[in-house]
Amino acid sequence: MTTALDVRGLSAGVEGKQILEGLDLVVPFGEVHALMGPNGSGKSTLCHVLTGRAGYVVTGEALLEGRELLSLEVDERARLGLLQSFQYPTEVPGVALREFLLEAAEERGISEAEAMDRIEREAARFDVTRFLDRSINNDLSGGEMKRSEIFQMAVLKPRVALLDEIDSGLDIDAVKQVASAVEEMRSPDLGVLMITHYNRILRYVTPDRIHVMIGGRIVDSGGAELAEELESGGYKAIQERLGLAEATTEPSRRPADFFTDTPFDV
Repeated sequence: MTTALDVRGLSAGVEGKQILEGLDLVVPFGEVHALMGPNGSGKSTLCHVLTGRAGYVVTGEALLEGRELLSLEVDERARLGLLQSFQYPTEVPGVALREFLLEAAEERGISEAEAMDRIEREAARFDVTRFLDRSINNDLSGGEMKRSEIFQMAVLKPRVALLDEIDSGLDIDAVKQVASAVEEMRSPDLGVLMITHYNRILRYVTPDRIHVMIGGRIVDSGGAELAEELESGGYKAIQERLGLAEATTEPSRRPADFFTDTPFDV
């Protein structure tokens, strides 16, 4: 089967600052990959570039199921099946979750009857039925918001799911709930890239492969042994083993985007 996501030599910069440095990454269908890295390593920038956020100077290639992404508009990428969950989901007053999903399903070419069936079925599976007729993310805890976003993906059935800092700001019980939801997402028709800089979620999710990102590129990839090395020695241990110099400068900052960022995203 064709690879879900294939990133080749991806470089990206903004306002004269280079952030991604020739990044290569392959996520096959049916697998969950974890992308880990310290703050400022470019993890969120990778998400922004893949989903089409404006303002970056980008070179390289990014293929979704063999189709080139970087020349497409944001909505075209979404229609191909690229969806992102956000680090800090935003409340959308006046738009009910059920209403939003019916509209989004129509854009994905899903019939209304099929969409309604998926919404009811997946809402029960992810325990979000009580949220369906509320405004999106209204009065939800952090863990509930993240679970709701994974539920939305289950309804819309993307080909590639980008989970950006999905465990950020969650207590341990919420991390366990979100980890369970990620495992529930597994499908032979889906590739998942789970982005984090904490290894605690890896105690409850079993990724097929772990990638470490430092200085805008992936410097190492492996299995559970890589998570164990990070647990014991942190990113410094990885840098020392690979002979990489520690970063000494602060990364460039961008103004926050209301729907996707905090002021501290890179």
